[in-house]
Amino acid sequence: MISKWLFSGAFLFELSSWASLFAGVPVGQAAMLYAISHGIGSLLLSAGVWLLLPQRYKFPLPWSPLFIFCLSFFVPILGAVGVAASVFPALYMPRKRVEQVWHAQGVPDLPFRPLEKRQDLMFSDGGLQDVLRHAPSQDKRITALFATRRMQGKDSIPILKVALRDPSDDVRLLAYSMLDQQESRINQRIEAALASLETVSAAQRPSLHASLARWFWELAYLGLAQGSVLDHVLYQAREHADQALALGVGNELYLLAGRIALEQGDLAGADAYLKQAEQAGVSSLQLLPFRAEIAFCQRRFADVPKHLAGLPSDMLKRPPFAALARYWL
Repeated sequence: MISKWLFSGAFLFELSSWASLFAGVPVGQAAMLYAISHGIGSLLLSAGVWLLLPQRYKFPLPWSPLFIFCLSFFVPILGAVGVAASVFPALYMPRKRVEQVWHAQGVPDLPFRPLEKRQDLMFSDGGLQDVLRHAPSQDKRITALFATRRMQGKDSIPILKVALRDPSDDVRLLAYSMLDQQESRINQRIEAALASLETVSAAQRPSLHASLARWFWELAYLGLAQGSVLDHVLYQAREHADQALALGVGNELYLLAGRIALEQGDLAGADAYLKQAEQAGVSSLQLLPFRAEIAFCQRRFADVPKHLAGLPSDMLKRPPFAALARYWL
């Protein structure tokens, strides 16, 4: 409503400015009357037009209304007509919006969590070790440590041990806490089993000795014990395995006892355990890699390819047998 009064006032003042040119008064007086009337009309017109402009065209102030005023005031006679002829059709008859056939899309950010979970690992221990050794960013090295949580203990322990030599205190402390967590979990099981060994019934003792053998072996297998501690752990593992076997536990425990003896360097004892495991029904495919290792340690090199050749072809294509197959077969 205000815009209509402003436009009406602008129209009347613009007409009066034109009338002053034909009023028959002196030139100086006519020019002054024209300038005053034309200026007031231009001011009212620019104010009315500014009120009707879309929000994005109203600012910044005062340049938006000043531009409209200058167009109307500084163009003699036709300035106001030109502003009205250009602005009003645009305001009341806008151009139809053309349907957009495509939509511009920015590059999306990476998701915080993976959209799908893969069962196989997308990295190897060597790659993570390279990150820990060479990555200049501490955050990247910490991320590499967290990635080991998805790996098996046998593969993650060497990586965590590399991190124990990291120059950053945060990386070393994190690696130590992760190693200590794994070792503490196994030691707690061993302590609980040893505490209950004296109180359990005779029927439960064989399985308890077998569990103790497996947990002591896990400390050695994961590399959590070294030096004289490793010798003690292997001795305890073999002792409990022998007791379990003497109480009637067989099958897979013969294979475990053979692996313990092999780690101790008792090749004859390891071979004897493997033969007993085969007699107890353990698959020969499980025994072939250990028999090949025994043959190598006994310097019977001609027997090594014989044992490896008995493994399935798909197994020979995967680590750690792939490198052995390339050399021996």
